[in-house]
Amino acid sequence: MMIQVNLDAILKDRGMTLTQLADAVGMTLANLSILKTGKARAIRFSTLAEICQVLDCQPGDLLVYKADVAQ
Repeated sequence: MMIQVNLDAILKDRGMTLTQLADAVGMTLANLSILKTGKARAIRFSTLAEICQVLDCQPGDLLVYKADVAQ
């Protein structure tokens, strides 16, 4: 099982760059990039709330659960 991060698609829909989002939420570009690539192990609710506020989305738009197909 894994969590898929749809940050690229949402940024594209909003016409926003990762750098612009990092500036808007007060995160480093490196940390936001780790989240975008799905390599983050955790995210604080406060950070998730800020990202959702800036992108005008819901957490479920950003994070999607995917079950392993081959087990």
